[in-house]
Amino acid sequence: MNLHGKTALVTGSTSGIGLGIAERLAAAGARVLLNGFGDPAAALAAVGQHGGKVAHHPADLANPDEIAKLFTYAEREFAGVDILVNNAGIQHVAPTESFPVERWDAIIATNLSAVFHTTRLALPGMRQRGWGRIINIASVHGLVGSAQKAAYVAAKHGVLGLTKVVALETAREPITCNAICPGWVLTPLVQQQIDARAAAAGSSEQARHDLLAEKQPSLEFVTPEQLGELTLFLCSDAAVQVRGAAWNVDGGWLAQ
Repeated sequence: MNLHGKTALVTGSTSGIGLGIAERLAAAGARVLLNGFGDPAAALAAVGQHGGKVAHHPADLANPDEIAKLFTYAEREFAGVDILVNNAGIQHVAPTESFPVERWDAIIATNLSAVFHTTRLALPGMRQRGWGRIINIASVHGLVGSAQKAAYVAAKHGVLGLTKVVALETAREPITCNAICPGWVLTPLVQQQIDARAAAAGSSEQARHDLLAEKQPSLEFVTPEQLGELTLFLCSDAAVQVRGAAWNVDGGWLAQ
């Protein structure tokens, strides 16, 4: 797969899944625009080692005005966005009746509304250039529920619905829109859950095992590198008729 001449915007890409995807796209020749709240220095170095143009923009994706500034920057510095990877996400765990309203609003804004805003801003340029790929990093929680994750599950289900709508609206164009639905990936968000379990269980290794055993039959974490390879496939000509898909990568979670 050769992505020379293409620009990829990967949100939430200063660490974890987003960084793994950004590195794989850069290795295939894409120019990459990173975004995220983490320290960008290490991410810029990791993606930049592949030799292509790379930059970082600190837009807060909960703010539509900042998303607009992100796309203005992409147009000015990269001549637009050819590959949009919506990966940014936040999490909070609490029972529905006591779920903090401000956390609900923040999660819906970052995990769902931002996907709408980036997509609506990316589509005109993709149509003008005659090619585009939109890849939404949803979650297995876009397909099933889990207790105490009302906002996250609602947002990820919404992302899958939006993915299908955009896929239908672009069905006769050289633009595709799909979603990847990972199970457990050892990201900073998941590590926080392991640490909380370890505090109670007394063992980080036991906490990791228990977390996986509850949902993911493989007892192995999905890796950012694996998700990067799937993203690359969805950018390829082989995937041109993959439209509106929700591709779960979950170690057997949904097979149960």
